Amino acid sequence: MLRHAARSLVSRAAASRRALSTAAVREEAADDSAFVDAWKKVAPNIEAPKTPISLMQPRPPTPAAIPSKLTVNFVLPYKSEIANKEVDMVIIPATTGQMGVLPGHVSTIAELKPGVLSVHEGNDVTKYFVSSGFAFVHANSIADIVAVEAVPLDQIDPALVQQGLTEFNANLGSASTDLEKAEAQIGVDVHSALNAALSG
Repeated sequence: MLRHAARSLVSRAAASRRALSTAAVREEAADDSAFVDAWKKVAPNIEAPKTPISLMQPRPPTPAAIPSKLTVNFVLPYKSEIANKEVDMVIIPATTGQMGVLPGHVSTIAELKPGVLSVHEGNDVTKYFVSSGFAFVHANSIADIVAVEAVPLDQIDPALVQQGLTEFNANLGSASTDLEKAEAQIGVDVHSALNAALSG
């Protein structure tokens, strides 16, 4: 029974080999009725499964011209730090290195590491220290940045950073279990990144 349904899917895919645009996604989603009808003929007592195309949302349209500004959304689990703000550029502390994002940037998903997130708006630069998270850069010049924790860089006390770095280094040296070592290493990494952000 399932073989017939699979054949139906393969024949549909072969008939519609083309690049998917937003319009094509909408067409394909409407086309799911043919799959459901074929399924009902083969397995009338079993509800038809959802196909990947039925779960897809239309992509935002890519503008014909590159906009002059980048729209940024920067959120934390408990608040929105920046919402739909138009800026010139953001520099993201990705795990692969510092990543500058300008209007018209290619679609990207980047994991964040502890470091400085810089938001550039004309001559004004706002800096945040982020612990971790993800950045989603969309083709329509929108960047969504989700961080686990973030603090404006000017609100960080350098003396407390040095104290924390000393404590976590001591904890790392005296750790006896894997869990204690991992927790101490995370503390060392975050405080080292904080120290570098404040000194650089």
